[in-house]
Amino acid sequence: MIEMNVGIIGGSDGLGKTLVYYFRDEFNVYISGTDHKKGRRVADELNVSYIESNAGIANISDILIVSVPIQFTEEVIREVAPFMKEGTLMVDVTSVKEGPTKTMGEALPDTVEYIPTHPVFGPRTTTLDNQVIVLTADKKGKWYSRVYEYLASKNMRIIETTAQKHDYMMSIVQVLTHFSFISTASAIEKLQVDISETEDYESPIYNLMIDMIARIVAQNPYLTYNIQSLNSNGEHIRNTFAEAVLELRDVINSKNSEEFINIAIKATKHMGDIKNALGRSDKAISALSSEHTYLNNMIGQEVGLKHIYTQKIHVGILESLDNKTAVLRNGNKVNKFRIANLRILLPQELYEWKIENLNKKTASISCIFPKNVHVETIEKTVLNIENIIDIRLTDAYSGPQINDESISLTFEVTALSKSDIENVKKLFTGFGGVIR
Repeated sequence: MIEMNVGIIGGSDGLGKTLVYYFRDEFNVYISGTDHKKGRRVADELNVSYIESNAGIANISDILIVSVPIQFTEEVIREVAPFMKEGTLMVDVTSVKEGPTKTMGEALPDTVEYIPTHPVFGPRTTTLDNQVIVLTADKKGKWYSRVYEYLASKNMRIIETTAQKHDYMMSIVQVLTHFSFISTASAIEKLQVDISETEDYESPIYNLMIDMIARIVAQNPYLTYNIQSLNSNGEHIRNTFAEAVLELRDVINSKNSEEFINIAIKATKHMGDIKNALGRSDKAISALSSEHTYLNNMIGQEVGLKHIYTQKIHVGILESLDNKTAVLRNGNKVNKFRIANLRILLPQELYEWKIENLNKKTASISCIFPKNVHVETIEKTVLNIENIIDIRLTDAYSGPQINDESISLTFEVTALSKSDIENVKKLFTGFGGVIR
């Protein structure tokens, strides 16, 4: 652990809480929140410290992260700025950057550095690897290179730009996509469409689109609204989208096929590398299909399933499967899981999990073999048996009870179950041995 205090204002919820998971093993982490009872509970759960006062957490932090709703970010920056110690760093993590950047520049003393940032991922993200983070520092001090190197060490994709450029790009990446997706979801609601009924007719592309729309509309609506309303480019983006929708509607309603084709071709050409887009979407579709095929072939067999959010691993016999759920039996316990929330463990991963989590069985097996038997070959063959962890020769005996052409060998075998030990005995018999 690095002896550095990282304070997270808003660390008991949302992205702020997610950041605790990333930092708590490397730094001394302190969090604050508006609900002190909840904040203390979360701090206890995550094994970090809770501070009731924003000013207090600012005063003890080497790095202070402001992770509050967008509409309160500038207010909190102004609140805590006077309490920051000389030589420290303030970071914010909002998805709008012009306002917070300007406010930090105005409110913080020259002795406190600031780096406005936007982690372009949500609180459901389980790893920093290959995630995008945008830095919009208008000046770079001693902290900047340290922060950059830390993010790079986590294999993050770092973008350095201005607050203005960031907000324009986010008006496309977030404002436009959220607006169009929520508009589509709203139209489905107005049409009173039963989404579950459409699943009988859905194509893989429709399936992916509905999942993406559901992911967006399931977000905190207050956050989504603030992303829309507080981005200075938002109004222009929404108006342009609405104009495009109305134009396309009028062209189709007037049966103007030529103009429709013209609009479609222009739009396609502007989409950039279509081949790459097709490749990525094909991979997504293939991954969904192959995962279901694999599970379908494993019905009646043992599988390991890892929940992608809780990281908990479930192992058992796969009893049944449908488009959405998998039923897993472990002894008398039967659980049903959403397939979308699971990752299938590879055989080696499942084996390693068993070694770490199951009660291993160890037994000594004595067997009479022909004298010319090759011990190393026996050991290598045994280790190839499924669920065998280890084997070692503990005794070799040739006495009055053993004929001159034979030798008694005793092996200590460690396996995952008694039945696996019995499989070793069967192998020994196959080698011409006689169990003693």
